[in-house]
Amino acid sequence: MTTGATAQNTFIVAPRENDPYRYQAGFGNRFASEAIPGALPVAQNNPKKVKYDLYTESINGTSFVAPRAQNQFTWTYRMRPSVAHNGFTKLPDNPDLEANFHPSNPRVHFSPTQLAWSALDIPPANQKVDFVAGLKTLAGNGDPTSREGLATHVFAANTSMEKTAFCNADGDMMILPQLGRLDIQTEFGKLMVRPGELVVVQRGLKFKISLPDGHSRGYVQEIFGSHYELPELGPVGANGLANPRDFESPVASFDIDRSPWEIIYKVGGQLFVCNQDHTPFDVVAWHGNYIPYKYDLDKFAAMGSILKDHADPSIYCVLTAKSKTPAAPLIDFVIFSPRWDATRNTFRPPFFHRNCATEMLGIIHGSYGGRSEALVAGSLSYESGFCPHGLSYKEFKAGTEAPDTPQIVYADTLMIMFESCMQTTVTDYAMNRSGNLHKHDPEMWKDLKAQFLDHVDEINADLQTAGLPKLRGKL
Repeated sequence: MTTGATAQNTFIVAPRENDPYRYQAGFGNRFASEAIPGALPVAQNNPKKVKYDLYTESINGTSFVAPRAQNQFTWTYRMRPSVAHNGFTKLPDNPDLEANFHPSNPRVHFSPTQLAWSALDIPPANQKVDFVAGLKTLAGNGDPTSREGLATHVFAANTSMEKTAFCNADGDMMILPQLGRLDIQTEFGKLMVRPGELVVVQRGLKFKISLPDGHSRGYVQEIFGSHYELPELGPVGANGLANPRDFESPVASFDIDRSPWEIIYKVGGQLFVCNQDHTPFDVVAWHGNYIPYKYDLDKFAAMGSILKDHADPSIYCVLTAKSKTPAAPLIDFVIFSPRWDATRNTFRPPFFHRNCATEMLGIIHGSYGGRSEALVAGSLSYESGFCPHGLSYKEFKAGTEAPDTPQIVYADTLMIMFESCMQTTVTDYAMNRSGNLHKHDPEMWKDLKAQFLDHVDEINADLQTAGLPKLRGKL
């Protein structure tokens, strides 16, 4: 039995196409929601006796003494507290799931060159694979015990989680389905996440994923240290990029279910299971700001140059997470979606560059031929820090000769990028067992000759006019 929800003192987003649920609007808000009117205590977090004999359970996502602006916690009022279970048992290791990205780990590798992985195949019908079993780790940094680092995963699943929930004690998970919707039940309510949307489920929160379309695949970015936040806007002003009002969090709902359940915990990359005789989704009321949320990437208010030159990709940042080093993000989540380009006398395609950050670029829909490898929906490319990358000569030549007329770029395409200032390693699964790795072929750049040397006579004439010696060397 599932009981629906009302919410207090907030704007409610109504159901829409392919999404039957209602949501509370806003980013980082201190929400309050109750599925039964009057179940939420008034002006007190921990009364001696909660209405309906509910149990009080608090969930803290930050230290108790974190500054008020950064403090994240939620108070829940539930039928049974989370301690009501039968103990933990370690599950067999999943060799495709990694959490330790230190060079001392023999299961991870460095790569100086560009890599890419084609989209995961949906598991065949005779293999039942849910979201947790379908996770595959490609790359990462640090580890959960140091409370700083990240892991980039992909997933493909064909089975809903039944009587099973997942709790990641290692870090926050940003999940982006590329194919097929995710119906996510959390302790705080339900979210329907469609391709083109993201959902963030924070560290330590329980959830289960059902597949209303029968299958799904996509990308997962996990961060071990901090939490996602909106980037600062600086001279852009108060509005733009991802606006806070467009983020959506669930309203309270609960199940009455006293049948056996399994809760799978991920701790230090290892999986454990505990059994209990009731659903974990029994929260009748709650209030706080440590709440899962989702965001439709189509609502992003893109900024950019309207005169000349490129804006840095940071102008397309949806969410960021801080590292322990000032001005060096643990992760920036960036999107490239359809937008106008009206610059003049500007090379419009991405320029050749070497970036101190690690870049991982994926495609939700459409395709992108401007990378060192052509990318299609579901695939993922990788460049480690300072790895040179850019266009083929054909794309470069087209960019130098294209007219300056305004045009839509990335038409019918949505690309995502995970960009980190951290040095990352690549997992053994990604390098040796995935079966869909393809390394960059430098032949695509063989036509990038030194065009400068086609102008030797002109250059020498200019040097002579300036009273400087002519060019030397093998011309």
